[in-house]
Amino acid sequence: MEGRMQGKVQQLSDSNRRIMEADAAPPRRVYQSWKGSNIFFLGGRLIFGPDVRSLIATVCLIVIPVIVFAAVVPQQLANGYQNQIGGWVASVSIIFTVYILVLLLLTSGRDPGIVPRNAHPPEPEDIGESSNLSDWPGGQHGSAGLPLTKDVVVNGAIVKVKYCHTCMLYRPPRCSHCSICNNCVERFDHHCPWVGQCIGKRNYRFFLMFVSSATVLCIFVFAFCWVNIGKIMDTHDCKLGRAILKSPISAILMLYTFVAVWFVGGLTSFHLYLISTNQTTYENFRYRYDLRTNPYNRGLVQNFVETLCSRIPSSRNNFRAKAKEDSAAFTSSLSMGRVLSPPKMSVDLEMGTKRQAVAVEDMQDIHSQIGSSMRLEQCGTEPPHLVGRKGCSEIASDIGTFAEEFGMEGRFTERKKIEMHTNDNP
Repeated sequence: MEGRMQGKVQQLSDSNRRIMEADAAPPRRVYQSWKGSNIFFLGGRLIFGPDVRSLIATVCLIVIPVIVFAAVVPQQLANGYQNQIGGWVASVSIIFTVYILVLLLLTSGRDPGIVPRNAHPPEPEDIGESSNLSDWPGGQHGSAGLPLTKDVVVNGAIVKVKYCHTCMLYRPPRCSHCSICNNCVERFDHHCPWVGQCIGKRNYRFFLMFVSSATVLCIFVFAFCWVNIGKIMDTHDCKLGRAILKSPISAILMLYTFVAVWFVGGLTSFHLYLISTNQTTYENFRYRYDLRTNPYNRGLVQNFVETLCSRIPSSRNNFRAKAKEDSAAFTSSLSMGRVLSPPKMSVDLEMGTKRQAVAVEDMQDIHSQIGSSMRLEQCGTEPPHLVGRKGCSEIASDIGTFAEEFGMEGRFTERKKIEMHTNDNP
């Protein structure tokens, strides 16, 4: 009996201590409780994809050849032309490389246009009459009986948008869920492993500037390496093979940039085509708008203006803000070994506030548990060995605090007075 009483009292004290520690802990930030697969740096100021390590390889593929080029080729050009061309070539290559690295950071280290997740599925009455189940045999539904698609009008054309079970929302037009980052991204283009990030509405422009600038850098390095080889051939009156032996670094860099320019140059050309027709990579491979009318195509000039000159929208996520709890995680040991169901939490999305409502069955359970725990207050008449390490006053204080949290302080105090009067007048 004594062991059971001590265990119950210890369980009560541990539960209250955990609740107090949870209340005293600093609030978590959004990036700390982020449900996607992203990796954050600098306290949520930089957001990367889960494959951010590939960014290191990309940086090395850019920086190392430029360092070798700036250290060798400009010096040979200066010796051959007897002027300051070597210093000018080295300076331009280094400055342009820094510019490319900044574009790479702006592409990979910012929110690409992530659509915030819903805390719960949308209500059926919020869907409207535009939902469409005809494409889903057997009347398949999404969460909570929601239709898997609905129709929206874009520039006079009807476009189907799908329901995302992970984010619990209907994706906006041109939005898609990235399986790598586990987020819905606005105007999703593709997930680029070379930059370790999704390419979407907020970083597509920087991605295009990055690949096009890398193309120009490859052409720059290739051109001056060729000039250096040609100068060696003129100076020593030799053929190409002998000139390559005199400057093998120039030959290696020419081969490297020739291969690289096909990759970044081809990528630049492909995306210029996509911009001219106002498509994304995902749409081009999935929907093939060239075989039917593209509802987003506004003409060549307007397509380029929309993609390259329009204002980049602000992020819809404040990763450094305090995170809102989805539900109240609460456990109590007042039931002496039985765990209470957590109070239900509802979120008012319009007002941005939270209200806590304890279900009727949970409140009845709490009433019965507190009533059964009141008998602990009579332990003052019991022998000291039944009390254990904790006094009755501390147990009563814990019960009173619990009752006050659920608005039952009045009933608890009144019952306590009645039982004290009964003990005084046997």
